Amino acid sequence: MKVTSAPPRIKSRAANRIIEDEADIREGVRALRRKCPIMRRIHDITGLPPLRRQAAGFQGIARVIVGQQLSVASAAAIWERTVLVCEPFQPAGLLAVSDDILIKAGLSRAKVRTLRAMAAACGNGLDLAKLEHMTEEDVHTALTEVIGIGPWTADVYIMFCLGRADGWASGDLALQIAAQQALELDARPNAAELTGIAERWRPWRGVAARLLWAYYAALKQKRTAVPV
Repeated sequence: MKVTSAPPRIKSRAANRIIEDEADIREGVRALRRKCPIMRRIHDITGLPPLRRQAAGFQGIARVIVGQQLSVASAAAIWERTVLVCEPFQPAGLLAVSDDILIKAGLSRAKVRTLRAMAAACGNGLDLAKLEHMTEEDVHTALTEVIGIGPWTADVYIMFCLGRADGWASGDLALQIAAQQALELDARPNAAELTGIAERWRPWRGVAARLLWAYYAALKQKRTAVPV
């Protein structure tokens, strides 16, 4: 199956919806089931996907940075150790901790540099609280101006820290693989192709992403299952 063009975008009152609790996830799932047989099939396999909300602000963006390219369990363990050495976890507190201590907590040097760049940006005028009232495009611009913050980090912050119901992470490898499998595509879609595919899931792309991540996890579990 080849990647086909998505249907035209339809505006909705839910476009600015914030996902706050599981009731919002259920509403999004119901909407996706009604409009998309692919989402209906995925939901039948995975059940209700997890909420995955996190606090916004400095701790929120820092936790996204720490979790880059790590399993959920590894990210959680390193995050707990990082918070312990930066108590209280604030920009000034992180800047006061040495690189060696942060690295011993499990952070890579690249992540230490990114965390320090974000902490410095907050000290130099970046107001993370204001992002909650900005468009997703402006949030992207504000975050990716910080050295080390790329589109994926900004997307995940928008989805899980700001809770935008229509947030989407087109550069996420797991989403690309899950979409390829779910849509039976000949090849894994790139970021631009995945953005086009996801138009059909507006204004609930954030819930569609959660379903696809759950589907990706189910596919991995199926591949690694040992036959009895």
